[in-house]
This record gives sequence, structure tokens and C-alpha cells, in this order.
Amino acid sequence: MDFNRVYERELSFQADRRKASVEFINIVSDLWYDKSIELVLFRNQLINRNVSDILDLHEYAGEFVGKPISIFDSVEIAKAIQDLNLPPAKLDIGKLTYEYHLADQDYTNAMAFVSNKLKDAKETEPVKPKDVVLYGFGRIGRLVARELMTRTGKGNQLRLRAIVTRGEINASVLEKRASLLKSDSVHGTFSATVNIDEKRSALIINGTTVQMISANNPEEIDYTKYGINNALIIDNTGAFRDKDALARHLKSKGASKVLLTAPGKGIPNIVHGVNHKNYNIDETEIFSAASCTTNAITPVLKAIEDSLGVVHGHLETIHAYTNDQNLVDNMHKKYRRGRAAGLNMVITETGAGKAVAKALPSLEGKLTSNAIRVPVPNGSLAILNLEVEKETTTEGVNQILKKYALEGDLVEQIQYSVDNELVSSDIIGSSAPAIYDSNATIVSDTKKNIILYIWYDNEYGYSQQVIRLAKYIAKVRRFTYY
Repeated sequence: MDFNRVYERELSFQADRRKASVEFINIVSDLWYDKSIELVLFRNQLINRNVSDILDLHEYAGEFVGKPISIFDSVEIAKAIQDLNLPPAKLDIGKLTYEYHLADQDYTNAMAFVSNKLKDAKETEPVKPKDVVLYGFGRIGRLVARELMTRTGKGNQLRLRAIVTRGEINASVLEKRASLLKSDSVHGTFSATVNIDEKRSALIINGTTVQMISANNPEEIDYTKYGINNALIIDNTGAFRDKDALARHLKSKGASKVLLTAPGKGIPNIVHGVNHKNYNIDETEIFSAASCTTNAITPVLKAIEDSLGVVHGHLETIHAYTNDQNLVDNMHKKYRRGRAAGLNMVITETGAGKAVAKALPSLEGKLTSNAIRVPVPNGSLAILNLEVEKETTTEGVNQILKKYALEGDLVEQIQYSVDNELVSSDIIGSSAPAIYDSNATIVSDTKKNIILYIWYDNEYGYSQQVIRLAKYIAKVRRFTYY
């Protein structure tokens, strides 16, 4: 073997792949900023990605479907999409490329294939942009702000117009708010410009004004003074948890709907992808996005319930510590949570087991649950120990979850991992609320007891679910192809 010749061929091929990736990145950007068409690769975002990211995502895509997904094929499909006169849309180019390979005998070229697959896009109704106000600016609020501003594009969907906090707003406060948005110890630097306008009490994010408003009570705010009308209020404070308290937002001038980023009482608790279509959004004004853990386990439980039937089970969530725990040992209204979060594993309760039944009524009374807070700042793991009605195998369970991750209503919610070395830090930044660890699944000898391991970024993955639900209730969901 001529090793030098082989090495030169490898260098040439890698150069071609990287050049194709640059072309692909340019097409992704042009589609997004010129036509409001967002491309994803098996639900992984492609906007603001570099060449290595693009190649890594193609590697994952190939492992996921068990067939190589080439960057050269993706470029061909992306060019075809670019040449079509499509309305704003969100398209999974990974799935399109995979299906193109499966059907290459039926089409003469990529344009013929894409034209047929996306023919329904032109029938969709245009969406009307929706103003958004973030009420509270903590961990979830800042991540939602990052995502809204990153994916503003031409402003055809959700428009972040204001952020409400308590206390005086001055130059020092604005600088601190801007700094916390720009730099995050877990999620890294925000790839955006963040400046302040002291005179207008505003943050200027990517050149766009986001008004900072100080208020102690929701009903005292007049959003229309800032040109904000018919707004969706996303409440991140945790201070208002029931229907009556959250209804105070609707007394504000310029507010029309409310979305709580926590479990709520007396209001629809929704896991997007599972039960979001169960409510008439024209007749409902207040919604809850449930909890991060509920969003992680409910999609997987639905897949198992629909396919195998759940007799009963137990959920144990190994959860990152949260802001309500003490940094050092001190008094706390909850037992154990007063002990130092960075030094201890802390047993505590979780309502996720019962909360699942709000989205999946067939599981009412079938699940028990508990939680252990552990010394990591983000990245959690849910362990589902289930007895099922039908006999199955490890391969059978994996095939079920793979199918749900590839097609159907839960493709945004379930990410199928084939990684043998997956650990909690690896899933930080994952857009899916549930990352199914296929290599960790256990099925007992009886074939009716299964143990599933579900990772989740309890901050970022949950924030993505909040945004998905926000788009749905604001009626700004574009045509999608998953």
C-alpha cells in the first residue's frame, strides 16, 4: 500500500468536505435571513454553526439512521430548497436527505424529490408576528431571551419586546443584566451583541431594542406605552402559580395570553408534542409548560404506553442542583435542601410522576417518583423503572424509541443517542427535552420489566419546549417537515 498516496487522497477529501460545509452554511444563512426558512438536521439547529459542527452533526445523522448522510447530498437538497419559492418554513434536511436516498429510483433529481415532498408548504396560511414579554429574567428567562433573539430572523414569528423585573432600573442594573445575558457559566457566551440604552432603560440586542420595565405588580404595567400590543407574557418568576394569580397579567394593557414556565394549578399543563392539541387556544388564555422533568419523561412514556402499555412504574430523577438550594449549610423551609448543594447528594421530592397524568391521563395513579439533587449545575437524568403489558427485548424497546425519534409527533421531543460514552456534560445545549440513552436500556428476563435512562438539559432543553409551546399558542408555527 502506498501510504503517502492514501494520505494525500484523505487530505483532498477532507478539504472537499469542508468546502462543501462552508457552502452549506451559506445556504442555511441565506434561506433563514432572506426567506425565513429554517433548516435543521434531525432536529439539531444549523444556524450559527461552524464547519466542524456541521460535519459532526452529519456523522451523528448517519449513525442515527444507520446509513451515511453526506454533506454533499445535504448541499444538493439545500440548493433545491433554495430554488423553490417556499413560504417561511422549518425543514429537517437530514430526514429529507435520508428519504431521498431511499427513493432515489423514483426521482430524476433532487429538485423533483423536494418539490414533491414540500408541495403542501404553499398551502399554509401566513403567520402574524407576536409580541413577547418576559416577566422575570432568571435562568430560564435569559435562555429563552437568547433563543428568541438568535432566531428572530426577519421577525416573522415571536418578537421579544420587553423584559419585566423588580427594583430600580439604572445604568448599573442594565449593565449587570446585559452581562448575565452575554456570559453564562454553564451555556457559555451568547453569540450576539448586547448593549444598553440608559436613557430608554433598554437592552440593545443585535441592534434591536428590548425594553426593560420595572414593576412590583403585573396589573400596573401599560405595555402599549412601548408599542407592545396583544402580547404573550412568559412568566419566569415562579411567584405566580395558579390561575387567579396568573390572570393578573391579563389586566395589563397590551397583554393577551400568559405562559408559565413551571407547573401550574387550575390551568392546562402542557408538554408540547404530547397534549398541546388537547386545548382550544382561542378559548384559553393561560397555559403552563409544566416542569423540565415532566417534559423529559412524558414523551418517552407516551411512546412506551402506546407501544407496550404501562402497568406501573417508578421515576427517579438525578437532578442538577437549583437556585432554591443553599450554597452552604443553612436554614431552609425544606428538609435536606438546606445542606450545601455543591457538596451533597440531596434526596427531595418531585411531582413529575403525578404531573405526567395531566398530559397522559391513562397513566393516572401508575407512577411513583422521587428526586436526588446532585452537585452539578446543569444536566439531569431520569431513570424509568416500568412494568409493561407486552413482552419485549432491549432491541425491541430501542426500535420503538428510534421510530418515535425519527417520525411522528415527538421528533422534536425525543433524541435517540447511540453514544457509548454519554455523560451529563455531553447533553448540555441539547434542544430535545429527552435524550434517550439506547446503550443503557435494561430489560429483565421476564421481558416485562424495563429500565430506561433519559438525559435532559433541565435548562436549555426545557427552554426549547417553552418556545415551541409559545409559538403554538401564539399561532406563529410555520410549515414544518420532520
